[in-house]
Amino acid sequence: MSAEEANKDCLAWAARDSSGVLSPYKFSRRALGNDDVHIKITHCGVCYADVVWTRNKHGDSKYPVVPGHEIAGVVEKVGSSVQRFKVGDHVGVGTYVNSCRDCEYCNDRQEVHCVKGAVYTFNGVDVDGTITKGGYSSYIVVHERYCYVIPKNYPLASAAPLLCAGITVYSPMMRHKMNQPGKSLAVIGLGGLGHMAVKFGKAFGLNVTVISTSVSKKEEALSVLGADKFVVSTDKEQMAALAKSFDFIIDAASGDHPFDPYMALLKISGAMVLVGFPSEVKFSPANLILGMRTISGSVTGGTKETQEMIDFCAANGIHPSIEVVPIEYANQALERMINRDVKYRFVIDIQNSLK
Repeated sequence: MSAEEANKDCLAWAARDSSGVLSPYKFSRRALGNDDVHIKITHCGVCYADVVWTRNKHGDSKYPVVPGHEIAGVVEKVGSSVQRFKVGDHVGVGTYVNSCRDCEYCNDRQEVHCVKGAVYTFNGVDVDGTITKGGYSSYIVVHERYCYVIPKNYPLASAAPLLCAGITVYSPMMRHKMNQPGKSLAVIGLGGLGHMAVKFGKAFGLNVTVISTSVSKKEEALSVLGADKFVVSTDKEQMAALAKSFDFIIDAASGDHPFDPYMALLKISGAMVLVGFPSEVKFSPANLILGMRTISGSVTGGTKETQEMIDFCAANGIHPSIEVVPIEYANQALERMINRDVKYRFVIDIQNSLK
């Protein structure tokens, strides 16, 4: 084995072209810097972003692509200046691994909105010009600022989906003060994001209604996730009965859907947050103006809020509903996720299957 091959000690699965097919791959990570944490990855959540960039849906994929930005693991080494972590700590890494650390958003610990652009955990260009590679791999080296403490009593497999799916709904819920007990929340779309919105809503003391196109999800929503009510969106009578009844709506549906029927469900001055990615958003201005309503969008959160969310989940026993799979199942997992055949997040068992 050559010296160059020996340095390629990070095992991974990568896509080589827009087919998105993943297969074994070896590469080298950067050397551990003074402020870096070397993390042995134990688990990685499967997110729709993994489909987007392995299949070049935005036209900017930089192959080979190693996907995965819901990362949980154990600290193996720390740089000489690292303050927050020590060897053996449980740690998480989310959707970004760097930012300018000097703009108004970085100074406010909202690094995901960095003016110069946050460096994404995979398929991003880091400050040294290298292409970032994600969590479908055996280890990762990350600046400590972008790592999160996972309490030792919180399962690492459960922690992984919090780093994207969890924070994507927690952040706007906190921003729009959806943590007021007794208020009412509707959740549209019961997938990886939607099911976390239900769990957070119940933990906040909200009255939670799930709105779905599929009546097959009713039992799960009510009995397993603890929603207070379930409504089929195509049932006009059920929908009409809900007019002006919700303080908040989280719309986690990524398929194209009409917005006016849902906006009509908001109370006067109610707020609707879009966290899914339909191809377009169209609604009547009257639904916004006459009801003094707010429609908002959100991505993941900053480092301060993400840590708060992890701590909140640990303190309140909130765990994503997951299906743990080996790395060899990654291609099938992506296909099943596209077909919405998962309850509600796949998590890859990196530690026990990536050899």
